[in-house]
Amino acid sequence: MNALPALAITQGDPAGIGPEIVAKAFRDAPQVLRGCFVVGDLPTMRRAASCIMRPGQPSLPVARLGAHRAPVDLADIPPRCLPVWQLPELEGVAPAPWGRVSAEAGRAAAACVVWAARAALRGEVAALVTAPLHKEALAAAGVHHPGHTELLQAEAALHAGVSLQQMPVRMMLANDELRTVLVSIHVALRDAITAVTQDSVLQTLRITHAALSRSLGRAPRIGVAGLNPHAGEGGLFGREELEIIAPAVTQARSEGIDAHGPFAPDTIFMRARSTPQRAGEFDVVLAMYHDQGLIPVKYLGVDKGVNVTLGLPLVRTSPDHGTAFDIAGQGTADAESLIEAVRMARQLARPRTSP
Repeated sequence: MNALPALAITQGDPAGIGPEIVAKAFRDAPQVLRGCFVVGDLPTMRRAASCIMRPGQPSLPVARLGAHRAPVDLADIPPRCLPVWQLPELEGVAPAPWGRVSAEAGRAAAACVVWAARAALRGEVAALVTAPLHKEALAAAGVHHPGHTELLQAEAALHAGVSLQQMPVRMMLANDELRTVLVSIHVALRDAITAVTQDSVLQTLRITHAALSRSLGRAPRIGVAGLNPHAGEGGLFGREELEIIAPAVTQARSEGIDAHGPFAPDTIFMRARSTPQRAGEFDVVLAMYHDQGLIPVKYLGVDKGVNVTLGLPLVRTSPDHGTAFDIAGQGTADAESLIEAVRMARQLARPRTSP
């Protein structure tokens, strides 16, 4: 265990399924979770450990990590034990009621992310995995960022002493069959269309190329989706492909990026999908907006999808689902996507050896 650098997992919104899928992951996949610890608070995680209990099953002990014991020192934490780094600001605060949006839950979730991000930026943890938070709860708490990606971007920019514009980030959703990266993330659809500019598409291509070159060990093959039906059909259904997307692809190719397109968005994901029977044509698809890129990956199974933030000076992954308030506290939530996120974080954080 000493050979594994510590990996931080944030508890997520305490009113959602985040804490219980974290507890399930430690219980059901102890080998995958070796060297991991939870950033949160003890009462929330003890409640989560209790809600996943079933008759005849052993209990899941919750161990407190504190100032006297650095979170990187996990060598003597036994398997199937839940180590929690208790945030001082959450000490003595009762867990938020399950299934309800609240400012206190939003504050707790954000505090965990900020602590883990700063620890990663200082090099104290190898990576962070974030359990789901609720965007409405964040807003109620006065957090001026709509989600994890933007909050992490702000922390990274602050750490580096640069503006947000100088710390561009992108969202990638991936499973074992398909990867997709988004030009825009959490914005209204009207705004997402406006966000499709030559600069934004080119910047996304550059970020995708750099990130996947590191993880794949080679330049990725990038397929670019069009914005309009049939990728504009030569300008009949819109001119964004001709005037914005294609010039960005051409510029990217001149920089040595293996980009192709734009292609019809209703077929490019099938072309990129890789299965045991057929290798995909592309390693990743560049999608023009949130739902265009995320629906195909989630359709293949939310239990395997992992959200990865590209462009940050740290490794961050998360499950590809939300807080699921409707089933929170029932102990029925599936932890597989979180376990996959831990696996991917380990893979991305692993130092690459030179050939």
